[in-house]
This record gives sequence, structure tokens and C-alpha cells, in this order.
Amino acid sequence: MSLSPAERYALSRQQRRQPRLGEFAAEQRFDLDPFQRAACAALDEGRSVLVAAPTGAGKTVVAEFAVFLAMAGDREKVFYTTPIKALSNQKYQEFADRWGADQVGLLTGDTNVNSGARIVVMTTEVLRNMLYADSPLLDRLAYVVMDEVHYLADRFRGAVWEEVIIHLPERVRLVSLSATVSNAEEFGDWLQAVRGDTDVIVSEERPVPLEQHVLVRQKMVDLFDSSGQAATHRVNPELQQLARAGGRSIGTRSQRGRRGGDRGRFHQPSQGSRLDRPEVVAMLQAKHLLPAIVFIFSRAGCDQAVRQVLRSGIRLTDTAEREEIRQVVEARARMLRDEDLAVLGYWEWLEGLERGVAAHHAGMLPAFKEIVEELFQAKLVKVVFATETLALGVNMPARSVVLEKLEKFNGEARVPITPGEYTQLTGRAGRRGIDVEGHSVIQWVDGLDPEAVASLASRRSYPLNSSFKPTYNMAVNLVDQFGRERTRQILELSFAQFQADRAVVDLARTLRKQEESMAGYEQAMQCHLGDFGEYAALRRRIAELERQAAKGNPTHAQREKIQREIASVRKAMRAHPCHGCAEREAHARWAERWWRLKREHDQLQSQIHSRTGQVAKRFDRVSDVLRELGYLERDRNGELVSTSAGRILKRIYGERDLLVAECLRRGLWDGLDSAGIAAMAAALVYEPRRDDRGVEFQLPKGLFRGALDRTGDVWATLDDLERDHRLAGSEPPSPALSQAMWLWARGASLGTVLESIELAAGDFVRLTKQVIDLLDQISIVAEAELGATARAAIDAVRRGVVADGAPA
Repeated sequence: MSLSPAERYALSRQQRRQPRLGEFAAEQRFDLDPFQRAACAALDEGRSVLVAAPTGAGKTVVAEFAVFLAMAGDREKVFYTTPIKALSNQKYQEFADRWGADQVGLLTGDTNVNSGARIVVMTTEVLRNMLYADSPLLDRLAYVVMDEVHYLADRFRGAVWEEVIIHLPERVRLVSLSATVSNAEEFGDWLQAVRGDTDVIVSEERPVPLEQHVLVRQKMVDLFDSSGQAATHRVNPELQQLARAGGRSIGTRSQRGRRGGDRGRFHQPSQGSRLDRPEVVAMLQAKHLLPAIVFIFSRAGCDQAVRQVLRSGIRLTDTAEREEIRQVVEARARMLRDEDLAVLGYWEWLEGLERGVAAHHAGMLPAFKEIVEELFQAKLVKVVFATETLALGVNMPARSVVLEKLEKFNGEARVPITPGEYTQLTGRAGRRGIDVEGHSVIQWVDGLDPEAVASLASRRSYPLNSSFKPTYNMAVNLVDQFGRERTRQILELSFAQFQADRAVVDLARTLRKQEESMAGYEQAMQCHLGDFGEYAALRRRIAELERQAAKGNPTHAQREKIQREIASVRKAMRAHPCHGCAEREAHARWAERWWRLKREHDQLQSQIHSRTGQVAKRFDRVSDVLRELGYLERDRNGELVSTSAGRILKRIYGERDLLVAECLRRGLWDGLDSAGIAAMAAALVYEPRRDDRGVEFQLPKGLFRGALDRTGDVWATLDDLERDHRLAGSEPPSPALSQAMWLWARGASLGTVLESIELAAGDFVRLTKQVIDLLDQISIVAEAELGATARAAIDAVRRGVVADGAPA
């Protein structure tokens, strides 16, 4: 990157002013981009930052500078939070390589490595739980990095990000890394309101330019006009003409051929208007567009694509690469049991890898996904057929990205992908330092509208909308820590409330500052002789009566009455112990300031209460349910406090926090053995599919059936109670996975377990990790006997593919 003389001069001045940034920049493989330098400079000057930039733009450099700053100090610590465990594992390894394993820790719920280290990588939920527990690990915390912070829009887990942002100590600087959301400035305003000084750095520049194409039969047509109008995102007229012709003209012209240039044909064309998957791979190879990621919004489609390519005979690797691939796989997969290999489709998977082709989706074994990622990063695997889960977090850039369709199944219907999803998917195209440009390729389908595609490709991503809502666990934790009124104020600080009524956040922040000032004034007006607040109230009453006497034209009787009261109050004032204080007038000035601020505070509080307060209203409904069930109660002063049952609920996190707490409280699972409690945990974490409804599932033998029935009765009671309090209900527990988990806990083979359910190995491992997480919570809060059973259940299910490799 060449700089003008003025830019070089400005850079040298900054390096003199910020030597730490200059030292850090000198260590980097690439010159810092302007947005990276601006964000790092803000951190160096003690401010928090929100960095919104495209995938692959280098946002994590800013996070690495926060780590650099922390490690430059004596004892400062930095926490790096991620939304997924795979990303946590990746960042842990990167930091361990850079700073040494003794300086880096990893906390992902089921992994605890060196938790007292100065650099700790963790999932966001772990940090939230630390904040509620007031963990000593928070001592000396200077920076928190929140990677993929746009995840707070996630309807299931997004609230955790807001909880962390609100509850972090004010001294902690926040480094928020986000995709290019369209309302980054609004989100930055909220961060400014709740965290103080925060710079918003937005960059829409990709370090590697993205060329966008539509693949019509055998030819790649540019999406945008390249005749000088591209800067205006004008759709290529040729593509518009093709759309009107239904994609036929390219096929016709390709058959006729042209003089010179690309005839647009690598194999005999498929029937219809689309190349099949092997033909697409061959075309990408011929055009030197590998490595590539082909996004297929279906797990079965990804697996099918690999099989199609293998059947076609395509081979993308040479002898040396195949040998290196086999060595990596054998080293990484040696922990797998021989009897599990066939069940996992190991040999077909290995054949694909050796040919340079693989799938990547959530149904795969976590260890398999990690090997695919490693081989792709090493340029050994050339084509990966992936679902959109690959677009989040894990570092897997490619030269090109192919989208087979621009719609996906969302669980209920086929819906178009959003601009944000398109940005995330195509953001993988283009490897910095390797590629001059990246390429996105959209396959033609009948009815494709080029204008709609161009709209997806040219819009600035998607709006970030809060998914925050108070849960039962959150309510008990906040009430226990802050009390009901303070909790309501905290909830007014949420991004959800900010978006509903932006002014409330500013008012709530002012309210909090006023309360801090009032506490200071109260301290300053304290008198060793007595209650100066009481004495000041008498002085104010006299002043108020004197104003009444001077105001208007009171009758003789009214004036007499006022004078008698003034005399009475003045007598009480002179008799007050504080009247004889030598510092009386100094105390009085502080008391007057307190009183003026108290009036402003009350007016402000009234404004807040008169606004929508939708988050606080939900909190009130949640609190009413908890009071009715005995998890919260009023103390002698009328304050809301948690009960012994509430203190159990504080330690239970998840969608079914209240149901779990209520079942433990009633002893519904007492007497279950380790396999039975594992099966029960599976019924609570499993999210039923639409086709599960009305199905009679095979259930474990013994006491489990009765315990499940009783759990269902409690769920029905809670569901009715929630709806009575105008809260959304929930789905009943589903035993669809219970039999499989019971078999697994009793030592059954992976093949036997997977035969008992229609579930991929990767899904089974992921759900079993969730079962372990819930069992761990139960083991901590349950009575001794059930707690011991839960710990035994953890040992029983954490084996084989569940225990092998990194967390799911």
C-alpha cells in the first residue's frame, strides 16, 4: 500500500504519539488498514470500540491489539469471547502459539484449561455466568473482546451478549467485532450509553475485491456491468437479457461457439439450464478458481454432492498431497474406535478427502469437521460442500464461493436468504495475501431475477435487532444482586429497550449518575451530632412556609396559621442536635444540593415509568410468576429477595431453567439411576421437530416413565401459569432422544444408538454435550444423592466420540 507524503507524515506523528501501536503494527504481516489503525488508536487512548467490517477484512487484528496492550502491562487480563466452541478452540490455539500455553486459558463449559491465565478464551455464556457469580477471575480484567457480537440478534442465545455488556465493570474496555450491520451507528450509540466512551469504526472495504458472477449453463456472466457503470451497481445488461429469455441464449450461443476466447464448455452440458455438481467443480478447476466453498442449504445435499463428485472420477490432488492428507487424518482420527469407523462413514469420507473434496455441516462428527477445516486451510482439500453454519466464525477463506440457490428452508418454509446472510457467505471469497480478487458464483435457476440478486449483493448487510428478554434465571440473579427497582433500571439499559425507546437508555444512565452523586452528597452532609437530613428537611419546611406567606394575598387567618407553623418548626429546628454543629452551614449546602438533585431524580424516574418500559414489564410478569411459585418473596422491608428455591434457580441456565428447578424442588427425579437422569436431561434439551408431534417414542425401562409423566404434569402447570401472566408458553419436553441417551449411558455402541434414532452422529454428539452441561448444573444444585447420580451420568455419557477431540 503506497502512502502519499501527507499520509506518511500523519502516520509518523501517530507512531511518535502512540509508540505501543507502532510496535504492534511493526509485528504484523500486512500494513494496518485505516479502520484497523483507527480502532487500535482508540483502544490505546483508553476507549472502547465497535468495529463493523466485512468477513475477512481483518477485524481480529483489533482484538489482538487489545491482547497486546494487556500483556504490555504488569498483571492486566483480557477475555476473548466467542459464540461457538469451535471458534474458541481455534483462538485458544492461535494465542497459545503467539504468547505461550502458560499465558492462555480456555473455558467452554465442558473444557477448563488454565482459567487463571492472563489471556482466557471462552464462550459468551461462561463470562455471563462469571459476572453473576462475581467470580474472582474477573479481578484485574482490563479488556473483553466480543467476537461476532452481531450474534446478539440470535433469538435463542442473543440475550447473553447484552447481559455481559450491561454487567461488565465500567473499568473494562470492550472490543466489539461485528459484521457490517446496517445500523452499526445505532448499536454504537447504545454501547456509548451503557459503557461510556466508545468509538464506532465502520468499514465496508474488502481487503480482497469481490467479483460477482452468475453461472448460466456453462458460462459465468458478471453480475454487474463492467463497462464503466459498475460503481453504480448497474446490473449487467447481458444478464437482464438472459433473464428475459429464460437463460436460453447462452446455451444456444455456446453450441454455436465464438471465435477465440472462452467457449464456456468444459464437459458436455447437462440437460436443462444447470451444470451438475461435478461439472461445476471441473469448471472451477479449469478457471483456476479453487479452492472453493459450495454452499448448499441442506446437509443431505452436501453429502450427496461429495458422492456425485467421487462417482464422476474427478481427482483434485496429486500423489504428495494425498499422502499428506492421509497422514493428517490418521494422526487426528486415531482416537476413534475401530467399531465406530463404519458407522461414521469413515472410509468414504477419507476417500473424498484424498480426492480433495469434503462436506462440512453440523451433522458431522466435530472431529471430522475440524480435520476438514485444517486440510482446507492447508490447501489440501480443494472443494468443500457446506451448509451456512460454515459462514460463522471459523477461518476458512477460499478463492471462490458458489451458491447453488438463494433460498433455504428455515424449519417451516423455503425463504430467500437475507442480505446479511449473502454477505456472510460470500465474505469467504478471497484470501488476503494470496488472491488478487475473490469470486462469488450464483448458479442460475429458472425465474432468477438479476435485480434481486444485485440488491442482495449491494446492500449494506442487515439490521441488528435485539433478541433480549428477561428469563427466570436472569430475574433471580438480578434481584438477588441489585434488588427489584435497580433491576428494572438495568433492564431499561438493554439494547431491546434502547431500540424500543432510545431516550429511556439516556434517562436511565442519567438516573444512575444522579444516584451516585446523591450518595456522595449524603456522605458530605453527614453530621456527628445527628441526622442532618432530618435537620435540613426542617429548614426547607420553614423556607416553603415563608414563600407561602409571601405569595398571593392570604387572609389574616391563613397568615396566622402559617406563622404559628413557622414558629413551631423553627423551635424544632433549634432544638435539633445538628443546630449546634460548627459545620452546620457547610452541611446545609450539601443538603440543598442533594434535595435539588432528588427532585430532578424523581421527575426523571416519573418520565421513565411513563414510557413503554416493555422489557421491564416482561420482568414484572416473570417476577410475578416467581413470587407465586415461591422463588422470590418480600422481606420485612417490602423488598423483593430470592428464597432458598430461588438460589437454586440462580445456578440453572437454559431454555427450561424454571422447569428444571421446579422438578428438583419437588424431588421428581429422586431414585432415577445415572442412565435414567441422562435420559431425562435429553428430554429437556432436545428441541422437537415438526414431524415428532404425535409420535409414540420408545422409552427407557424402570422409573423413567413415571418421572417423565410427572415432569410433563409440572410443565403443563407452569405453561398455564405463564399464559395467565401474559407470557409465551413453551413446548412440552420431548423424549425423542431419551431412549438413545439411556442406551448410550448404559454402554451401548455408537452403531446401536444411532440405529435407535434418526439422528446424524454430529447431532448426537452436540446434543450429548448439552446433556452433559445440564447434568453438570444438576450435580451442583441437587440434593446429595441426585447430585452424585448426575455426576455418575456425566461419566457414563462422556465417552467414545463424545469425549474424543474438541468440544462440539
